[in-house]
Amino acid sequence: MTVTYSSRVASVSNVASFFKLLIRWKGSVIKLVLVDLIIFLVLYFIFNFTYRFGLNPAQKRTFESIASYCNQNTGRIPVAFILGFYVVLVIQRWLQVLRTLPWPNRMSFFTTTLVHGDDEMGRLMRRTIQRYLTLSTVLLTRDTCPPVRKRFPTLQHVVDAGLMTDNEMHVYENIPAPQAKYWVPLVWSTALVTRARKEGRIKDDISAQTMIVEIDKYRGYLMALFNYDWIPIPLIYTQVTTLSVYTYFLACLMGAQFLDVETPQNWIDMKVPIFTVMQFVFYVGWLKVAECMLNPLGEDDDDFEINYIIDCGFESSMLAVELHGTLPEMDKDVYWEKVEFDLPYTAAAEKFKVEPHLGSAIDLVVSPKVSEFLQDGSCSSIPDEEASPSTIRRRHPSKMQRIFSNRSRHMRPRRQLSRTTSSNSQTSGQKARGLPEPASVP
Repeated sequence: MTVTYSSRVASVSNVASFFKLLIRWKGSVIKLVLVDLIIFLVLYFIFNFTYRFGLNPAQKRTFESIASYCNQNTGRIPVAFILGFYVVLVIQRWLQVLRTLPWPNRMSFFTTTLVHGDDEMGRLMRRTIQRYLTLSTVLLTRDTCPPVRKRFPTLQHVVDAGLMTDNEMHVYENIPAPQAKYWVPLVWSTALVTRARKEGRIKDDISAQTMIVEIDKYRGYLMALFNYDWIPIPLIYTQVTTLSVYTYFLACLMGAQFLDVETPQNWIDMKVPIFTVMQFVFYVGWLKVAECMLNPLGEDDDDFEINYIIDCGFESSMLAVELHGTLPEMDKDVYWEKVEFDLPYTAAAEKFKVEPHLGSAIDLVVSPKVSEFLQDGSCSSIPDEEASPSTIRRRHPSKMQRIFSNRSRHMRPRRQLSRTTSSNSQTSGQKARGLPEPASVP
């Protein structure tokens, strides 16, 4: 049900591509707001005709006073502020749900690689592990996604589809768990991994742990998807946003009327409130977008195609485990004798070929006067205007550097003096004890 239009906006140089999007019906804003807009215009013109043809002068003055009051106070409703924050919150939640959609393809790579055995039992284990992952997805989405529920209304439909056997359904139904039991097939899959390790079909404990961790990640995606269905955006936030939008346009039914009073706002009598209609389309369309994205597992035009995700994930994961041990014969590629690799371009793609990026400073030219390495005390000959900022910093040491430099110069003679004093005292001590003097080192 996702409305895909990426190919139509691949290049913004084609101005007509964006205008073509405005006339699309499925998933369009006109489809969302059409009924509400018709109701609004019908009520607007009822009020308008009543004012023009059904009221006496005194009643018209009262109507004009009410319309003027509504027009002056519609700005007190912070509809754009409330609606903006609400839509941002809904879009963030929508993206998080998109990232938590479970795909069994990643697990299929571990299964086909780590579960060895070309016999029937090895093939059965690999296929069953992957089938259990898809089965857990179906069991969860049956309770959270109406299109999946309509596809699998009972567990018998799941059995008839080949995702569950009669024996597995009997075991599943007899598990005494009052809450959702979508995680049970994942427990079965971890048991199969343990059995494969004991039988030696998984060669080491690290491989078995890798598969169990991946199954646990898959369970985490399912749990997150369940939590998004369980805990929505607080109802009070949705109510405040909806009330602010519709209250604003209820006030516009009176405040947007063109009156007979001579005011700057009514210097021209527009039969149709064009800008009010545009405002209605924008604000109500904004609200409808949030309502559609609030539950992306529903039946709207832009909701996620969970049934397709189930089909695609099951088909690709089962195909991956069926490719266990298969490898095409290796041949030398066409670049075997080459050291430069230049993949060809077609004439249509030639204009997209670009030169490699080597760095933004690759063309910077350094003057020979400042390109030599600096030595201690050799900075005085470099003019200040030609020195780089880093050179200037080295020529003018900080106060802390000068302190440590002076301290080191004062400490060197003390170290030498201490060594001389200690050696003299050692020699005099040896002479006093009658010991020979140590040989001098040349």
